[in-house]
Amino acid sequence: MDPVRNPFAPGAGRRPRELAGRQAIVEDARVAIERAMLCKPSRSQIFLGLRGVGKTVLLNTVEHMATERGHLTSSIEAPENKSLGEQLLPRIHQVLRKLSIIENAKGKTFDAMRALKSFAAAFRLEYGDMTISVDPEVGVADSGDLENDLPELFVRVGDAAKAAGKAWTLLIDEIQYLSEKDFAALIASLHKTSQKDLPVLFFGAGLPQVAALSGDAKSYSERLFHFPEVGALSDKDAIAAIRQPILDEGAMIDNDALAEIILKTRGYPYFLQEWGHQTWNLASDNKITLKDTQQAEATTLARLDQGFFKVRFNRLTPKEREYVIAMAQLGNGPYRSSDIADALGETPQSLGPRRAQIISKGMIYSPSHGDVAFTVPMFNEYLLRNLANLS
Repeated sequence: MDPVRNPFAPGAGRRPRELAGRQAIVEDARVAIERAMLCKPSRSQIFLGLRGVGKTVLLNTVEHMATERGHLTSSIEAPENKSLGEQLLPRIHQVLRKLSIIENAKGKTFDAMRALKSFAAAFRLEYGDMTISVDPEVGVADSGDLENDLPELFVRVGDAAKAAGKAWTLLIDEIQYLSEKDFAALIASLHKTSQKDLPVLFFGAGLPQVAALSGDAKSYSERLFHFPEVGALSDKDAIAAIRQPILDEGAMIDNDALAEIILKTRGYPYFLQEWGHQTWNLASDNKITLKDTQQAEATTLARLDQGFFKVRFNRLTPKEREYVIAMAQLGNGPYRSSDIADALGETPQSLGPRRAQIISKGMIYSPSHGDVAFTVPMFNEYLLRNLANLS
């Protein structure tokens, strides 16, 4: 079929034509966004799930909804080597510049700008091409203690947004890469704005361990956040994610072809998009058949291996690669740390630092004490499929 009309576009954070199976999450976000505009409290949300399940797509969808409903938004992808303060400085400055042109908010925005200037000076943050042309406010957000200063800054931003009849929504992707200190300060800041009924809302996305990390950072985080789990789609939703875009293009797909795609992808959204994309390009006569999906398997797996799996495997050191290959050879996870140690002829204690480093790189996580699992769906199958080339 015509590749120009192909309705499937696999890519990081790219919204699929049919956002199936996420309606409840999107609706909860909409309610929170609209309540924030009324200064009514709502729990902030952190989407949890493995790689390739569409967490970033949800963040982008939420940001679009918030913007449409009068929120000013700031979007961040948490890096592994940059502080939260460095990331927030230019984004908060941008929000305050937008608020500064609203007559009712000029006084509160000026106060927030002064707090931001104090914050930047206290943490020696670079401005780049940005200038904050106000004097810092002594005694506000300038102690050099992030957990004390960031809440004060958030309150000033919330006050300015409220005066303007607006709301501020902060969105952070890959939140597991925040340091514990930064995460604790963020939680404390959101707690403070929530206590004051300010129109400040937060949406994050991260790997499954984030819920535990938030609890470690602040014990009250479970009362502050809602943690929607974003996983593989049900068969019904996975079928809709494939069938509806095809029908929208005036084409058709056989039921057995649909069943084959669902079986091979196990309902994971990124894999569905890749399989759908390759199958469409192979099909003819405006109809996708079982033969088309079967013929697409080699191309699809090659694309996934090169563009989804390999880039993550390449981040690992040789010793870390040895560890994850040993995991894969044990079968399907989760895996006992002691079993991995036995397979490598070492002790769990000696492998502890290696395990921790792989976790810090976002490749594995600990679903329960003593267990580890891959953060990438079907990663064990990739390793076994390519074992001869990886060892």
